Amino acid sequence: MEKEYFAHETAVIDDGCKIGKGTKIWHFSHIMKDSEIGESCNIGQNVVISPGVRLGRNVKVQNNVSIYTGVICEDDVFLGPSMVFTNIINPRSAIIRKDQYAVTIVEKGASVGANATIVCGNRIGAYSFIGAGAVVTKEVKPYSLVIGNPARHSGWMSEYGHKLLFSNTGEATCLESGERYRLEDGRVYKINP
Repeated sequence: MEKEYFAHETAVIDDGCKIGKGTKIWHFSHIMKDSEIGESCNIGQNVVISPGVRLGRNVKVQNNVSIYTGVICEDDVFLGPSMVFTNIINPRSAIIRKDQYAVTIVEKGASVGANATIVCGNRIGAYSFIGAGAVVTKEVKPYSLVIGNPARHSGWMSEYGHKLLFSNTGEATCLESGERYRLEDGRVYKINP
């Protein structure tokens, strides 16, 4: 049976992986055993996807990204160039802690900028935006824009990736899509038409 995904000849794909239809895996990437990659994903050059990692549909992984065991990315996640996840809070070379991998969940539509670091055990909210070089050490709320080291909340983003400017009524409109959002009790909600 012919495979339904593309893998460059230099990519290494271990036995036991599940790779969805239409996915592309580029130069020198390593997809390790028991990982799952959804349909229509794009895995850039020199990417490592460790055992047990789960990527949803349409996940874009840019060059030089390391996704370690314990990471789950939902649909439509963007992982920028050279960003990295951790999976142990207190690593030591001489101490084996493989039974202590922390789970990190990146929810639907979130974007992680170039060179950002996501410290393990945190939830990255849906449609949030992690700025380039940010170091995330705690949960990120849905639609939140975070920047810096350590990452701190700096604003709110629409599903189309535009900064939301809320009026005194607590509502904002995305400049590109025209979709409306409401800020209430420190959280953003999309207003259904």
